[in-house]
Amino acid sequence: MSKLRAFLVLGRVSNLPTVWSNCLAAWLLGGDGGWSMLVWICAAATLVYSGGMYLNDAFDVEFDRAYRRERPIPSGAISSGAVWAIGGMMLAAGALLMAIAADAEWPFVLLLTLTVVVYDAVHKHVPFAPLLMAACRFFLYLGAASAGRDGVDGTCVWAAAVMGAYIVGLSSVARGESVPTPFSRAALVLLAAPLVLAVIRNDDEYRTSALILSFAAGGWVLLSLRHALVRVQPDIGRTVGALLAGIPLVDLLAVGWQGPELTAAFAGLFVLALLGQRFVPAT
Repeated sequence: MSKLRAFLVLGRVSNLPTVWSNCLAAWLLGGDGGWSMLVWICAAATLVYSGGMYLNDAFDVEFDRAYRRERPIPSGAISSGAVWAIGGMMLAAGALLMAIAADAEWPFVLLLTLTVVVYDAVHKHVPFAPLLMAACRFFLYLGAASAGRDGVDGTCVWAAAVMGAYIVGLSSVARGESVPTPFSRAALVLLAAPLVLAVIRNDDEYRTSALILSFAAGGWVLLSLRHALVRVQPDIGRTVGALLAGIPLVDLLAVGWQGPELTAAFAGLFVLALLGQRFVPAT
């Protein structure tokens, strides 16, 4: 593995479009406030996410040596010390950029940063790891929304909570990827949470567009799950990657119909995530 590829794999860069999608949706729900501010939010979130992913591998090095020797550290592509240093610097820089340049509220930034570190440290050892992963996306949503002109309101909180529910369902499946273990079929119900919120939030003239978007997102979730639910040789990794790529569709449901340009932006991020997974694995 080349050094460049090691950096890309460590940062799970194929998932970055889903991070930008979260930022775009939360920024819109927070009242937007200038496209330059959105750029700062996305840049900060990119550093926070990438730094968290680097630290994830640093914490998981013993597990990866036993079960995933193709990962950058066990394969010898990069040293554990370098991953610790780079990950820590990116996470700190991202938090500062989010709070200062993007003007996000400090409590949300601190909670996001703390949750990322706690998740990285304990996710292989505790059964509630999916909740921690969901909390990372939840606080990212609130942090990005707090940088908007109107800030965080009840709609933002509900959208963040629904994204968290989707992540819990996704993460429950992902836990069986490296070491085959049964996952909770009940948790899969949480993947439908965005569809419920979209139908509840949109009525009258918005109901038809909400139903169309819900049909598209729900169809993608079902297509994604077919790889994990087959009786012979289930492909957990493929399901997880597809569900991760579907995050922009969930974000689109959260903001509703915002015109063809923004709808195309979310669709483009969905496609970009899928294309990215052809070159860099999502997990």
